[in-house]
Amino acid sequence: MTGETTVRTAVRFHGRSAQRETVRALLDGLRAHSGHLVVTGEPGLGRTALLQWAARSFRAGSVLHLGPAADRRAPATAEELLGTLRAAAGEAPLLVCVDDAHLWDAPARAALGRAAEILHTGGRIGLLLSVAGHRAVDPEYARLPVVRLDPLAPSHADALLDDVTDGATAPTVREQLLAEAEGNPALLLALVRRLSPAELRGLRPLPTPLADAGTLAAVAGRALSGPSPDAHDLLLTVSAAVRASDGPDVDTGLVLDALRHLRPEPAPAPAADPLPEVLAGAGDRLRFHSPLLRRTVHATAAPDRRRAAHRALADVLEAGGHRLPALLHRSWSLSVRTPVARLADRLAALAADGTVPASPRLRTKAYARAAELTADGAARAERYTAAAEQALLAGRPDRARPLLAAARGCDAPAAVRGRAELARGMAELRDGPVGDAHQSLLLAASLLAADAPADAATATLAAAVAAWAAGDLPACLAALSPGPVVPPGPPGSVGRPQAPGRSPDPVRDHRVGMRALLEGRLDRAAPSLEQVVERGRTDDRPEALLRSASAALLLGKVDAARRAGARALAAARQLGSDALVPQALEYLAYAELRAGRHSQARVHAEDGLRTALSAGQRNTAAHHRAVLALAASIEEEPQAVARHVEAALATARRHGLAQAATLAEWAAARADLGRGRPHDAADRLGLLVLPGPGRGHFAVWRLAVPCFVEAAVLAGRPEDTHEVLTDFAGWAAFGADPQAAAQLARCHALLAPQDRADDLYLRALARHDEAGGDFERARTALLYGKWLRRRRRPREARGRLGTALAGFDRCGAGVWAAQARAELRALGAAPQARGAGTLTRLTPQQLRIARHVAEGATNREVALTLAVSTRTVDYHLRKVFAALGVRSRLELARMVEQAEQDQGAGRSEKTGAQP
Repeated sequence: MTGETTVRTAVRFHGRSAQRETVRALLDGLRAHSGHLVVTGEPGLGRTALLQWAARSFRAGSVLHLGPAADRRAPATAEELLGTLRAAAGEAPLLVCVDDAHLWDAPARAALGRAAEILHTGGRIGLLLSVAGHRAVDPEYARLPVVRLDPLAPSHADALLDDVTDGATAPTVREQLLAEAEGNPALLLALVRRLSPAELRGLRPLPTPLADAGTLAAVAGRALSGPSPDAHDLLLTVSAAVRASDGPDVDTGLVLDALRHLRPEPAPAPAADPLPEVLAGAGDRLRFHSPLLRRTVHATAAPDRRRAAHRALADVLEAGGHRLPALLHRSWSLSVRTPVARLADRLAALAADGTVPASPRLRTKAYARAAELTADGAARAERYTAAAEQALLAGRPDRARPLLAAARGCDAPAAVRGRAELARGMAELRDGPVGDAHQSLLLAASLLAADAPADAATATLAAAVAAWAAGDLPACLAALSPGPVVPPGPPGSVGRPQAPGRSPDPVRDHRVGMRALLEGRLDRAAPSLEQVVERGRTDDRPEALLRSASAALLLGKVDAARRAGARALAAARQLGSDALVPQALEYLAYAELRAGRHSQARVHAEDGLRTALSAGQRNTAAHHRAVLALAASIEEEPQAVARHVEAALATARRHGLAQAATLAEWAAARADLGRGRPHDAADRLGLLVLPGPGRGHFAVWRLAVPCFVEAAVLAGRPEDTHEVLTDFAGWAAFGADPQAAAQLARCHALLAPQDRADDLYLRALARHDEAGGDFERARTALLYGKWLRRRRRPREARGRLGTALAGFDRCGAGVWAAQARAELRALGAAPQARGAGTLTRLTPQQLRIARHVAEGATNREVALTLAVSTRTVDYHLRKVFAALGVRSRLELARMVEQAEQDQGAGRSEKTGAQP
């Protein structure tokens, strides 16, 4: 190192919006009543920073800070402590911040915990505690509400790094810093401080290891002070065992057997009970509460003792026949850092052996360790590249990028460089600018063409997918241009041999079909894409099944897409291919959405969003958020629509995701249309569907045309629709969207003169009966019913509107059901609201809680508002759910809102409860 980088204070609080909202609710509630909250998290995650933010943000009264040293002066009982705090508060609210409350002695903790529980008896005192997350919560605080700090998401850690370095970090250095910090903000800042400006800019090599023992120990602080020799051996053995484990925990029996090998013969038999406080046991598994402390234990151990622990684990695993993890531990037990060719070759061979049971995560570690022990530059590059490929399969692009950077620093043949570029492009496709991904994938295809044509075809198709995501039609068509037939390739990390009887190029059919579809030649597209769909019926590989689901969606065969997507999901989970799970859920969500099953689409998208964020796939997460916005747009959730649209667009704009952006904008417009704002909807949709440079994604904008036609007609702008309706007619004739023909007839009915509209509505409904889909059919029935009512045909209108209402209720389209009810009321039909008359079953307290929950409050926020415990809210809410027969907070919100709308309309809800 040539020096240290001066790290400036972060300008913004990164990645803690949910936690700050919870703390903010506590602070706001102090104007009316007392409250309490516990903040927990491992060292370095920002517990102290959150308390400091709360103290700066509190304006309603004074702030009192109590530290660990205060326990000697603390009153002996909770009542005395509470009396002291009330005296300090006077008539004004008081916020009491207690950092590191776990360090107080037992009597003081007991008094503090009990005082928190009886705060509600008077005054306006807020008690905000922080306790360590690397140990179990003390029993004195176990009954208090908790807000947990988790590691920062990659995007937030990236923003923090930019904030403190003014964006001066070289890309390869950035990737290594983010991977090494693992979302711990204090560790990230410590790593930046350790580097010189030249190292930070990539002008000099980084120190090895980047997170050394001193840096880790400084961030861990006093959390590991003073374990006994036996306890230290246990901690070291667990930390060493996790390095070759698939997850954060390890088998207790393995640890105890290794301890017997580690200790001399006269030593007492090892035991895992009682456990050191930094360890947790669950069944027959052991893990650290804190990943940071696990790393610190391993890094700060004496080198001889650390190697001995790995040697002991290798002996036990070899005896049990676990070859790959045993060899990994054997490699870590070496006392030299120089390359060991024979051991490196054995590690790489075992990692490549498909008959050896191992997850992609374990194979990543084995390939990476083999690369470290390899002297030859080409072989080292190949092994780093293989490690990166496995890291991508494991859903860890943050781990793949530094491995690819290491591979780039080695001399390698074109085929290896092509594989590395393919892996880099796939990482960018899921979590980066898709324009960059497109270029990387094209480069990969050119590098692989001579030696690995099957992998080159895969790279070319992926380049087309990147151009599709970006909405770049010319680039997509260019990538899909005809190429030579590719023979079966040898087994590898990307291409795999095909089973007998299959097409010699499994990617070619997909590519030919996609291009023909984009060129408008369905007669040529259908046969090729149908072969891809058919192949998915017998293939059990997740990649092939995902291609089958994609081809089925292109053809409009939503049932086939659902089947292939579900099988791909099961296969990916069974193989531990975490990177493919979010994509399988994406196809499932799109299939359900195309079929009009919004509730099922929402379930898949919620699961997909969670797994995409966990796998570091922000682009995939943006697509799931767009689906969630579309699903919420038919429900009575305008805030949910806005939240998902905003999040989807934030990523889409940064990474050039035209498809996700178009879907999100469509969702916002459809929500406007459903809530009776056709002018706003027409303005939004006009930007998406009308010709011009701002038109939406080439494969998506047509799906929004029916909404635009409806909005434009209702807004008095029918002349705007003629050109796009001609395009939509061509799309409907194409046959790839089962709903399009019915939607086209509905659009013509909206625009038709009175003497023709009746027949067109009936034709649209008949087409809906052929295609299925409750939501679209109900929308047509609603528009027809409105038209009939305005033509003074009330009996016919009542039938159509009743059918529409039933359809909307069936698919959960609450905002559209409200339109149908309003139309029926205008006819004097007075439809029975689903929630009418049911709130009479609630007690006054239950009704108050139900109304707060219906407004979107969490149980903790309701407890703060009503000055009761969260346990009381939980109890009453269970009673509310049982009394009303609802199963979710969303159903409860709909029922309460409808009952109160009915009350406002003159049909009052007679309850004995008072608001």
